[in-house]
Amino acid sequence: MLVPIVFTILIAQNAAQVGPSQSSAPPASQAESPWPPAGVYRQKDPGVTMPKLLKGVHATYLAEAMRLGIQGSVLLEAVVQTDGTVGDVRVTRSLDRASGMDEEAVNSLKKWRFAPGKKDDVPVPVMVEVEMSFSLRGKR
Repeated sequence: MLVPIVFTILIAQNAAQVGPSQSSAPPASQAESPWPPAGVYRQKDPGVTMPKLLKGVHATYLAEAMRLGIQGSVLLEAVVQTDGTVGDVRVTRSLDRASGMDEEAVNSLKKWRFAPGKKDDVPVPVMVEVEMSFSLRGKR
């Protein structure tokens, strides 16, 4: 059964929106790495233009999550590299780590392709925020 997944790219409008969510801490493996990685630009940085989505890949709604009725959204921060691929990804608001939906959202996002962000017309790595929503609306 195919279930539509809604995804939205949220381009932060101010520094408060760009930072990690206060609602959930990153897993220990991510907490050890500096975030954002060095050399990554944000929208608020002077002269930076944001990446533009060229191709989004829908995340798979996992059968176990459907069976359990898990719905909601995963909020992610990702680095769009200078070639338009997605590099580092971090979950800033979890839907349900135990069901695998967070991991599925991360894996899907890593398949997305962008026109890279630029600083002064030169491609640079830029942070984007993405929300992937999972809804069962009549799909059970």
